[in-house]
Amino acid sequence: QVQLRESGPGLVKPSQTLSLTCTVSGVSITTGQYYWTWIRQPPGKGLEWIGSIPYAGNTHYSPSLESRTSIVRDTSKNHFTLRLSSVTPEDTGIYYCARDVRGLAEYDYWGQGTQVTVSS
Repeated sequence: QVQLRESGPGLVKPSQTLSLTCTVSGVSITTGQYYWTWIRQPPGKGLEWIGSIPYAGNTHYSPSLESRTSIVRDTSKNHFTLRLSSVTPEDTGIYYCARDVRGLAEYDYWGQGTQVTVSS
């Protein structure tokens, strides 16, 4: 059974770097044609796609966040990590990792989500 689990600090200070890891079980992140994705939901707003790292290892980022975003993977641990630099309170929200079946925003598995608050 495929499972995704987010982990990382729930509180980050402004101007610092947010770092979240998604640990995947039940499937290798290097197999299939899956895109391993980060999505967030600011309070009172809809879902926002942040970026993804496909099975091949290349990365894709939202244009609005690209200058501050990095997604890397550790295949030995079967996890991928989001780093978002220079955070502001507008980066507060629930952060999810998810599996996109073919890179077409068709998500079949999600993590439970983790709350991140940016505050001093």
